[in-house]
Amino acid sequence: MTGAPEPHPFGSGAPAASPTAAADAKQRVSRQARVVFPSPIGLLESARDQVATGFRKIVSGDPDGAPDWVRSMADGSDVGYFGPGSAPWAVHGSLPTIVGGVRALLMQALHPGALAGVMQHSRYETDAFGRLAGTTQWLTVVTFGDRAAADRECARVKGLHRKVTGTYESAQGTTPYAASDPDLLRWVHVAFTDSFLATHEVWGGPIPGGPDAYVREWAKAGELVGVVDPPRSVAELRSQIADYGPVLRGDAASARTVSFIRNMPFPLAAKPAYGLLFAGAVSTMPPEHRALLRLPTVPLTVTKPLISTLLGTLGLVLGPESPSMRAAESRVESLAYEDLI
Repeated sequence: MTGAPEPHPFGSGAPAASPTAAADAKQRVSRQARVVFPSPIGLLESARDQVATGFRKIVSGDPDGAPDWVRSMADGSDVGYFGPGSAPWAVHGSLPTIVGGVRALLMQALHPGALAGVMQHSRYETDAFGRLAGTTQWLTVVTFGDRAAADRECARVKGLHRKVTGTYESAQGTTPYAASDPDLLRWVHVAFTDSFLATHEVWGGPIPGGPDAYVREWAKAGELVGVVDPPRSVAELRSQIADYGPVLRGDAASARTVSFIRNMPFPLAAKPAYGLLFAGAVSTMPPEHRALLRLPTVPLTVTKPLISTLLGTLGLVLGPESPSMRAAESRVESLAYEDLI
C-alpha cells in the first residue's frame, strides 16, 4: 500500500481548524445547547386554560367552549328579566349550579310523565352532552340575556315542547302526557328551582333577598315557558313539591335513567370529580325521594367539605365569573353609559 498514511482522528496528524471555522462551530454548539424552558407559571396557566376550555366545551356543546349565544349576551336593549343584584344572577352565576343540575335531573326522573318525555323523545343516551348544552343555553340566556333574547329562547323551548307527547303506564292504566301540559311544566320548574336552591344553600354564597327572593324572582322563568302559578316563596315551593307525592314513583325506567346519570360518559380524567358531584347531589335530596330512586344515604357532612374543595379548585381554574355573566355585565355597563350621554 502506497501513499501518505491517513491521519488519526485524535492524533497530532489531524489538520488544524481555521479560526473562522472554530468560531462558527462554537456558535453552533452554543445555539444547540441553549434550551428555553417554559416557566412554571406559564405551564400552570396553559393547563388551567385547557381545563377551563374543556369544561366549557362539555357544558356549552361548543368546540371552543364559547358558543355564539354566550357572546351575543353582550348585546341587547335592556338588563333582562333579572339583572345584576338579583337572586337568579347570584345563584345561576355560581358553581354550585353544577351540583344542582345533577340533582334536578334526578328529581325529574321521579315523575313518570316527565321521564317518559325524556326517554321517548330525547337523545339523552346518544347525545347526553347535546341535551345538557340545550338546557344550559335556556337557563343561561333567560338568566343573563336581555328580555328579547330570553323571549326567543323560551319560544324555542316551547316549540320543542309542542312536539313531545305520548303515553306511559300508571296505576290508572295508559296515561297520556304532553310536555306543554302546565302541571308537567310546573314539576320540571319546581324540581329545577328546588335543586338549584338546595345546592346553593350548601355550597354557595349569600342570596340577595334570601331564598324566598330566588323562588319569587325565578318564577318569571317558569311563566315564560308556560308554567301556571309557579311558587313564589320557599313555603309554596315545598308545598307544591309535596302535592306531587302521589304521582312520583321509582320503577325500572327511573332506575335506568338514574344509572345513566350516575355514569355519564365523561372523559376518564373527569369521572372521579363527577362521581363526587353526583354524591353531593344525592346528599341534598329529601329521604323520601332518595328512597323512591333507590339511592343510598350520603351524609352531607362528608360531601360538603369535599365538594367545597372541588368547587374552590374549579373556581380558580374558571375564574370568578362565567363568560355569560361577563358578557351580560358588559351589556349592562354599555346601557348605563348610554343613559349618561
